[in-house]
Amino acid sequence: MFNGVIPAIRNMKDFEKVLKTDHEYIIFLESRLSQVESIVKYAKQNKKKVLMHADLIQGLKADEYGLEYLINNVKVDGIISTRVNFVASAKKNNLIGIQRLFALDSHALDHNLKVCKKIQPDYIEVLPGIIPSILKEIHDKTGIPVIAGGLIRTKDDVENSLNSGAFAVTTSNTDLW
Repeated sequence: MFNGVIPAIRNMKDFEKVLKTDHEYIIFLESRLSQVESIVKYAKQNKKKVLMHADLIQGLKADEYGLEYLINNVKVDGIISTRVNFVASAKKNNLIGIQRLFALDSHALDHNLKVCKKIQPDYIEVLPGIIPSILKEIHDKTGIPVIAGGLIRTKDDVENSLNSGAFAVTTSNTDLW
């Protein structure tokens, strides 16, 4: 499904650049509610599948109606969120559900592992994605494919994450796309 690197777009200049790549999936990190329908439509016209980071859409309320809008009006292919209810609802609606979690400390990690076991997201995005032992531990304990994200800056970071068991990596560094 993913071919190692998943481009994460932060601005329209990078959006134009990613459309020229052979990546099937792209992630929109930061966007405004007034833009999401048109940019997703344009991406799909260019044969891209869109994963939308629902937490980072300015103007979108993080409730069931906000998600309903992304599913029915915007027609995204998947949702990335730190919010359990968004990921669970995405899965119920046959979208890709990616649970984003921050490996801040042992307590946060344990809590997030319990949540992931309960809702069974399609993927878990772990930030920062440059901690090989944590990537492996999360995959081993949940059986869910792990995506490494955050602080992925070099080809070595990509290779180290993939070699540590990450299914893919997300990065906004256009040189790594």
